[in-house]
Amino acid sequence: MIRIFKIRSTSLLVSIFASTVICFAMAAQLRAADRVRIGLSALSLANSPLWVAEEKGFFRKVGIDAEIILVGGGASRSVSSLLAGDLQFATAGGGAVISAALGGADVVMIAAGNNKGVQRLMVRPDIKTPEAIKAKRIGVTGLGSSGHLALLLMLRKWGIAPEEVQVLQVGASPVMVISLQKGGLDGAMLQDPSFFVAEDAGFKTLGDPAAMDIHYLQNVIVATRGYLRAHRDLTGRFIKGFVEGIAYYKKNKDDSIKILMKKMRIERGNEGYLIRSYQLYAMQYFDNVPYPSMLGVKTVLEFLAKDNPKAKGADPNAYVDPSFVKALDDSGFIKALY
Repeated sequence: MIRIFKIRSTSLLVSIFASTVICFAMAAQLRAADRVRIGLSALSLANSPLWVAEEKGFFRKVGIDAEIILVGGGASRSVSSLLAGDLQFATAGGGAVISAALGGADVVMIAAGNNKGVQRLMVRPDIKTPEAIKAKRIGVTGLGSSGHLALLLMLRKWGIAPEEVQVLQVGASPVMVISLQKGGLDGAMLQDPSFFVAEDAGFKTLGDPAAMDIHYLQNVIVATRGYLRAHRDLTGRFIKGFVEGIAYYKKNKDDSIKILMKKMRIERGNEGYLIRSYQLYAMQYFDNVPYPSMLGVKTVLEFLAKDNPKAKGADPNAYVDPSFVKALDDSGFIKALY
């Protein structure tokens, strides 16, 4: 009996020692994790890969303790917060990023959340032609936002001057839907799933940038060049977690929808619109290899050139640093995810 007791005591000591070692190792890993703040310009499914990477531990796996926060107020506020040093990375519309860079801001696009336009101009059912929106009240999330840019690009294609419509800065898409229903707006640039909600409520799509073959940078990941120079390894790891988030989103519908319901505070039973939107992003909007679209950069520069002389003849490559995505692409890491 004495020998049995000794063996058990020894086993217990070994177990305690092993547990202690594991705890210290885990604590060391937590201390070693690089803490970064990522700011979202809007509550949108375009941010899905970031949320998935956070929830599934892809950022932690590469040694990053990510804090994803909603900055709100459109792309301009995200860029401002980034420049102030409050954020290390941000999501924003490409138009706002390029405008800031043209103004001398130290910002650059490093990956694409979504290169294709997801906003749609939803209007009252009695507005049947683009011409009919003249003098009407059109809502956008914020002046300088990607939705505002999409509206301006559509107006240009229709031959309508921006001053011929009343553009109102309203806030998030759900708020604009309510304003449409109450008659405060005649039309609004809505993101999914809000444009599905508006459609089911009787409003109609007057303009869809994707259908109109309008290319622009809907949602990109941006950082300052100064931060990238000082934190190249960290940034590479951050993009690695991001692309793994894209792959998981595309391959795991049910789990991804659960994550999105949590992040967007959608109650069970109300996920019908979310499921419809999921398909758009999985099949059309998210690229496996998320390079920012150079065609989108050129489109934005051409549009800005009419008011900003610095945009004329500007080199599109000056606004994009594709090296982090390219490293993962060249190594075969992204291909292996699929």
